[in-house]
Amino acid sequence: MRPPRTAVLVALAGFALCTPACNRIGDGRFHSTLAEADKRLAGDDFEGAIRVYESSLDGTARTAEAHYRLGHVYADRLKEPLGALYHFTRYLAVSPDGPYAKEAKSFQKEGELLLLTQLSKGAPLTQEEAARLKNENLKLRKTLEELRLVKTPPPGGGVASKGGDLSQKPIPPGARTHKVAAGETLASIATKYYKNKARWKDIQEANFYSAEAAKKLKLGQELVIP
Repeated sequence: MRPPRTAVLVALAGFALCTPACNRIGDGRFHSTLAEADKRLAGDDFEGAIRVYESSLDGTARTAEAHYRLGHVYADRLKEPLGALYHFTRYLAVSPDGPYAKEAKSFQKEGELLLLTQLSKGAPLTQEEAARLKNENLKLRKTLEELRLVKTPPPGGGVASKGGDLSQKPIPPGARTHKVAAGETLASIATKYYKNKARWKDIQEANFYSAEAAKKLKLGQELVIP
């Protein structure tokens, strides 16, 4: 049975009104996340800033600026040209005509030179060696991109909730872990490892896809301690 024409028109009108509002809400959350990441970066919490920047990425042009800022973190703060190359390249891929496109292309070229120099340990390169190192660079960039995708794994890559949604992120090989004991909370675990219960949020971000999932700690559950 087809719905009444009036009901369809009302639904479409509601969708049209919601879309700009929903976009504004999304933009607000995105800029709030950038501000939080910038704050951590200013406090030299590079790993924390990276996690927050990455949490805002959704593969769209709207969040491309996070890739650009991550590129600078790796290039300027961590001196890791491979990570910088990845994020400047991703920025250009999702926002080729964005406001930082020119700068991203410039940093991309500079990063390739720095990476080649790093891989060759400063020694003069022959044409053959340069070609070989460039190929290795491409392979490393591909590997890095594949590793980044672990952040949002396919079904079965994390711990599923009753509703079927992924709740806990996969534990990286070799990571420091903690098994939840009776009565423990993220705050008490943060106090144990960092002597600072305010670091509970770092543990939450390292382990869970949502704040709601983080509230449901289970006895014996294994957590990454970043």
